Amino acid sequence: MNDAEASAVPIPVQSPAASARLAIYYALLVTQTVSLIGSQISEYAVSIAVFRSTGHATPLALVAFFSTVPALLLGGFAGALADRFDRRGLMLIANIGFVVCSGLLLASFASGAFRLWHLYALTLTASVFAALERPAFQASVATLVPDSHRDRANAIGQATGPVAGVIAPALAGILYALVGVAGSISIDIATFIIAIVVLAIVRIPRPAATPEGAAMRTAVWRQVFDGFRYLAARPVLLGFCGYVSMVNFLASVPLVLLTPYVLARTGSAQLFGVVLGVANAGAIAGALVIGAGARIGSRMNTVMLGIVGAAIFLGLAGIARDGLAIGASLFLLMFALAFCNAPFWSILQAKIAPDLQGRVFAAYIQVVMLLQPLAFLAAGPLADWVFEPARHQPVWQGVGWLVGDRPGAGMGLLFVVAGAAVLALSLVVYAIPAVRRLEADLPDHAAAA
Repeated sequence: MNDAEASAVPIPVQSPAASARLAIYYALLVTQTVSLIGSQISEYAVSIAVFRSTGHATPLALVAFFSTVPALLLGGFAGALADRFDRRGLMLIANIGFVVCSGLLLASFASGAFRLWHLYALTLTASVFAALERPAFQASVATLVPDSHRDRANAIGQATGPVAGVIAPALAGILYALVGVAGSISIDIATFIIAIVVLAIVRIPRPAATPEGAAMRTAVWRQVFDGFRYLAARPVLLGFCGYVSMVNFLASVPLVLLTPYVLARTGSAQLFGVVLGVANAGAIAGALVIGAGARIGSRMNTVMLGIVGAAIFLGLAGIARDGLAIGASLFLLMFALAFCNAPFWSILQAKIAPDLQGRVFAAYIQVVMLLQPLAFLAAGPLADWVFEPARHQPVWQGVGWLVGDRPGAGMGLLFVVAGAAVLALSLVVYAIPAVRRLEADLPDHAAAA
């Protein structure tokens, strides 16, 4: 094509309706970020209070366990609801549920009657609402964001948690001293109310019906398994989901111990907040780079190299012995993870018909989280009863040179072992040609239609 012909090619212009839908997506992200800031302020305050009162990592690991079980058990049902009913309405119901759960937790602390089982029960209940909200939101992205904007939109969406993670720890330490746990939970409730107001105002379009979606439209109880049938019909995609599940299991064992690990290594709640803020700054930096269009070859190549890099930095976080080194390692870990998440969500959104995305995304989340509850159950006992006590045994001399022998070194060894295992597994999977060709081999849903 010569220059004259090239200049005659029309430049695509986004319609006003598409611009309005994109604006709604970003409005939801802003309110989600505000809500996450409130939630993390509350979570940090509760975590610090629980760890200081018990001195053990197990209660915090159990909280993580109860937060994942509902998504694992109810994900298929939530996905079917997201494809059948108004997704905005489902998100509204979920946020109202969050307010109720936080209100009951506030009453528990404010009355002085708090018990650990209150936290476990309310975490479990709130996670039921989170399981309802997640597929509804993820499935809404394809109806709000055109394909040409999805890498950027997904990258920015992935950054909402880290943005909250930079702001919340800095505020949490100050607010914990000023207003305590009860005040921190009150702030969380206020941010949920903001999210409810925004959801009540915006409109999220229903996805257009597709032949593939119509062929799978049956009773709700049958649709619960549609996502699994979709994945089973694509063995490479299902196998990759299984690999991600193993990565999540291995990485979740040390990462769920991050609060006690940093507190044990540094001995400072204030420095703990700074370290978490630095880690989340890494995720923001990675999201900005991805949002600017950076890739390492194909999307799948970017995803795999991101996981390999994250595995290396996970191990380095265990070797680090002070707040500066831990913060730097976690910064690089979160930076690398940004290259894994946003590109893969863009692949799924391009390949799966919009009126199937609720069910398939829910099934994907269920598969990749399948082993995570086991990691959360194992992490606390491993830290409290095996790795930390092992610091005082003669056998520790063989690894003490690597991770040290002061408090937190046992959990540091868990980081090193997990990072090495993820790295070895990822290099094996990366060597499989079908995995590298996953995006190219799966047809786009528009082309299939």
